[in-house]
Amino acid sequence: MRDAGIRRDVAVAVTGDRIAAVGVYGELERAYPGATTIDCGGRVLAPGLVDSHTHAIFGRPRADEQEQRAAGADYLAIAARGGGIHASVRDLRTRSEAELADLARGRLLRLASYGTTTVEVKSGYGLTVEDEIKTLRVIARLAAELPLRLVPTWLGAHEIPLEHRATPGGRRAYIELLINEMIPQVAAARLAVFADVFCEPGVFTLEEARTILTAARAAGLALKLHADELVAGGGAELAVELGATSADHLATISPAGVAALASAQTVATLLPGTMLFLGKAAHAPARALVDAGAAVALATDFNPGTSPTPNLPLILTLGVSQLRLSSSEAIVAATVNGAAALGLAAETGQIAPGFSADLALFDIADVRELPYWYGDRRCQATWVRGKACHQFDLPVP
Repeated sequence: MRDAGIRRDVAVAVTGDRIAAVGVYGELERAYPGATTIDCGGRVLAPGLVDSHTHAIFGRPRADEQEQRAAGADYLAIAARGGGIHASVRDLRTRSEAELADLARGRLLRLASYGTTTVEVKSGYGLTVEDEIKTLRVIARLAAELPLRLVPTWLGAHEIPLEHRATPGGRRAYIELLINEMIPQVAAARLAVFADVFCEPGVFTLEEARTILTAARAAGLALKLHADELVAGGGAELAVELGATSADHLATISPAGVAALASAQTVATLLPGTMLFLGKAAHAPARALVDAGAAVALATDFNPGTSPTPNLPLILTLGVSQLRLSSSEAIVAATVNGAAALGLAAETGQIAPGFSADLALFDIADVRELPYWYGDRRCQATWVRGKACHQFDLPVP
């Protein structure tokens, strides 16, 4: 991860939706006569950024909870009052697919404006068969409409809904609903690539997560896991045991969890924006993970309650300043490793022949400036599959 493969004074040739060649400008100009030329003017052309963990389908923001945290309430206390995920569940259940699509469209385009070209989008604010499928249909609708690459993840195991918590046996009944009704319907309709579970005390236990993810894998879904965010509970080890594509959060991961990820293909997806917004001093041990040999990705965790930011370059800033990654490590974490966290490492995240033409142009002269100008939007243009996706002042044909 310390070598981002920086090259200078080169050109990129794109044919259709693929990168055809990377090399000296004059040689490519001769090899592709008549090609449309875009002059990047000495700025940094990067792989399009990959945001491998978001919850972008929701209704209203939860600004009230930020004030509650400032007054001393923690995440679990807010959830116990009916806030947190439950507040977003109540809200989403009242909204139509069209309304949710309208709200999410602008949010996703805002993510794109910062240089992101691939976005994982989770369900998880419905928690009924009907509302989870409604959410996933919205993701499919936007994937067909927007120039972004969207990757859908089912997260029906985001919480135990309040109506099931309130009845004897309701918790087990909800897990049975997930396994016997929701997962089969989602898989049959091919509405999701991944299944995810929020494995945390007070939400789903380690054994419950294992049961749900095993059923999802049997249904043909790849696996992800919200792991070790608030308490070191063995989530990272479970993700490795089940062959999950990624284990996400990991703010409290144990040394055993670090060792497990270092010995496996499971990507450690870190979300420092969440810890910053929650006012937590501790962050995931990125340096220990990288030094042990784990593949580390960075993502926004864009959601209405604990990380309401669409700015992935800002997360790179936190990767350097809070997680002690080098600039190269942070950039790799948001490109090729982010792609690996979505099972797309052979498709996107690199500027190399044969890869999808997913590119981002930034108004910087040195790649280290991407995490340096924190909070600033330096993206001037993006292309997804060779087509213009987002642009500010660059004339893009």
